[in-house]
Formats: sequence, structure tokens, C-alpha cells
Amino acid sequence: MWTKPTSSLLSRRDWLRHTGGGLGGIALTSLLARDGWLEAGEPSAQANPLAPRPPHFPAKAKAVIYLFMHGGPSHVDTFDPKPALTQFDGQPAPEEYHQLKLQFTDVRKQKLMGSQQTFTRCGQGGMEICDALPHLQQCADQLCVIRSMHHEVFNHTPAIWLLNTGSSLPGRASLGAWLSYGLGSEASNLPAFVVMHSRPLKPGPGVWGSGFLPAVFQGTRVGTGATPIPYLAPPAELKGGNQRAVLDYMQEMNRRHAAGRFDSALDARIASYELAFRMQSAAPEAVDLSRESATTRASYGTGFGEQCLIARRLVEHGVRFIQIYHGGDNDDWDTHGDNHNGQAKRLREVDQGCAALLKDLANRGLLEDTLVVWTGEFGRTPTTEGKNGRDHNPYGYSMWLAGGGVKGGSVYGSTDDLGFRAAENPVHVHDLNATLLHQLGLNHERLTWRHEGRDFRLTDVFGNVVKDILA
Repeated sequence: MWTKPTSSLLSRRDWLRHTGGGLGGIALTSLLARDGWLEAGEPSAQANPLAPRPPHFPAKAKAVIYLFMHGGPSHVDTFDPKPALTQFDGQPAPEEYHQLKLQFTDVRKQKLMGSQQTFTRCGQGGMEICDALPHLQQCADQLCVIRSMHHEVFNHTPAIWLLNTGSSLPGRASLGAWLSYGLGSEASNLPAFVVMHSRPLKPGPGVWGSGFLPAVFQGTRVGTGATPIPYLAPPAELKGGNQRAVLDYMQEMNRRHAAGRFDSALDARIASYELAFRMQSAAPEAVDLSRESATTRASYGTGFGEQCLIARRLVEHGVRFIQIYHGGDNDDWDTHGDNHNGQAKRLREVDQGCAALLKDLANRGLLEDTLVVWTGEFGRTPTTEGKNGRDHNPYGYSMWLAGGGVKGGSVYGSTDDLGFRAAENPVHVHDLNATLLHQLGLNHERLTWRHEGRDFRLTDVFGNVVKDILA
């Protein structure tokens, strides 16, 4: 006989509501665990988002040193000699180039400008490198030069965003942040992602930030000198033994405040306090160049070379991604006037450091699994701007890689006979980023983050691994 349910029983509607909520909670827990925010049932504030994670497949490289030439090196004056450009110097471009659509550059109205640099064939393969890079010429057999880089972004700030984050618009995560998210950190007492620059950058510090990824994955800026990381040393009154107790007390209060909140910036701040405490002993030692021999320090030189030496030391200490920006706002590779002398000056500033880094890594057995990247945001035009300058050229330019499983002593792709556009085997920025991730064991299509209703990735919806440059 049917009887009316008592209040202790659930109606069908109540049962569906409760079970539906439970399934949602299970799904949320699964997603948080997948993204590294839950471990063994612990709440997100207790988890370690920088704990080492396995790659998607065996990696060829363990670390990256990314040398970024802010402002745009001239490819036709460095790694892509153009005899035809010298032949037609001072003349209008041949008619077959008139149909090229180059932003702000009318090929019909500007004259061609041959390079004043001389080039030498170097290494076993006869790679042509300009004579303004005498130290790097000695490393030709380690270099994989790509002469067919290209993209569509003409101005500095959006182009630098594109190279660093895969998007010309701000707000996306940088390459270093993606690697920190995808692989975690091997260095428990140092950041996973370190940045060095001596001058302000046109896009600002956000270009090496975490974007929509949790803030804990952003880069940490490191300088040179007695205080490489500002505010790292504890106050005098906390030295001696009180600091650990004070930090434990503050962290407990922070965790209570964070309980029940999904705030990546808050979680990152909590994690940063603990990391900063551990860095007080590890970081000064890692960047202390006085621990290097006089011979080693002399081989790198000063300025940019010192930053390269710090980068090598950080790799030895387990830092996964080090990015060095050479040049900055109003003092960089942007040679709209006096291109020859401007480019030659910048090449002298980086030549010794780049070569010393490659040789030192190789001598220590580190180059095999350390991927070194050298690039700017674009190249420069084969035509003149004003009297003797070159304008921006993202449509075809050069960069190089070394170590980390790429083919040393090789040249890939080409621009046309005058150096306007990528012609043979073009490589887009998305292809480059897909290849860099691949060498670190990450499938660029699988490394994603859910944001505003869709899965984002470093390569957006593009990119192919350039397998022909891999050893």
C-alpha cells in the first residue's frame, strides 16, 4: 500500500539536484587534479604547482636559454648574405618585386641597400656568418640557422608579444610560463623561469608574465651585482633563527585565508614567500660569478656576457627556462638610421657572450640537453629607410638554435634573392614554438589551459614541429 513519503526521504527532484551537484564536484576535483592544483585530496593552497611533472614523451632538452635581441637584427647583415642585393645596391628593386605588399614600405619607391658586412664560410658545412661575429663563427658547427622565419606583425610591441606568448595581443602566457606549467620545476630553491634584462622593454614586464595561467608560473627577474634579486635578504632583526618561525606563522594565517578560495594570485603569493625563504641561500650562490675562474669570466666578457654566464650557472642549478633580453626601449637593434654601424655595435655586444656560452655548455656536457635560442622580433628590409637605415621586416628573417637535439652546422630555409620574404621552407613563429615545446617533451596541441570557455595553448590553433631541423 502506497504511503506519503516522510520528510526524511528525498523527492525525485531533490535527488537529481543533489546527485547532479555531486557529479559536478567530482568533475571539478578531477580537473583541478589534472592541472596540478590538487594532490592526494589536498586543497589547492596546500598543493605545489611547481612540482616536477613528466613530459608527454621523452625529451631531448631539459632546459632553454632564450637570447632575445630586442628591436630586430638585420638578417641580410648577419646570417643571410644576398649577393644580388649588393649587385643592385642603390637601384630600385626589380619589377618582379613590385607586387610585394609590405606594410609601410612601397617597394617601388625605395632603393635597395646592399650590406656593408663581409661574410666568411665557417665550420665543416661552410655556413656563411658575417665577420662582425668572429667568436660565433667558431661555433658554426653547433648552430642551426633558420633563414625563413616569418610572421605578420610589423610593429615592435605586438611582435615581441607574438614571439614571447604566441599572440600579438597582451594577456597571454609566455613560453617560460607554459613550460613551468607543463613541466614544473627541477630546482626546489630557485624559480623555474628566470628573466634578465638591463633596459626597459617596449611591451613592459608582462611579456614574460603568466597571462591567464596561475601567477606562480610567471618569470622572476634576476640582475647582476651584489643584490641580483631585490628584497631577497631578510631584515636584520629576523636574522639568526626567528625568520623561520615568523614565516611558519604567517603562512598558516595565509593558508587559512586561502581555504575555500580559488585565487591563483593568492596561491602564488603564498608559494612565493616559501620560495623566497629558500632562495636566500641558493640564489646568491647561483649568480655569484666570483665562484668562476678568472679565465672563464674573461671568456664571457662583461655586460651581456655576464648574463650568459649567469644563465649557464642557473642551468647547472636546475632552472628550466632562462630568458635574456639584449637591448631595450630607445637603445636596441632598431636601426632605422645608420643601419651598418648600429647593427655592428649590437653584434659586438653579444658575439663574445653567445660564443662563450655555447663553448662552455659543450665543454661541461650541458649543450646536448640545453636548447639555446637566438632571435629578435623580426628582421629588417633590404631597402633603405631615409639615407642609410632599414625598416622592420617580419616577412622573412633569420634566427638560430643550438644544442637540445637540433642539427648543428645546418641552414634551413631561405628568403628570396633580395631578402624580402621567406621563400623556401617557411617557418612561422607558431612552428618555432611548437618545435621548442617538442624538444622539451611537450605536445603543443595537448599543453592547454581552459580560459573563458575554451582551451588555449601557446600556438593558438596553428603550428607544426619543424622535424627537418631535429637531429
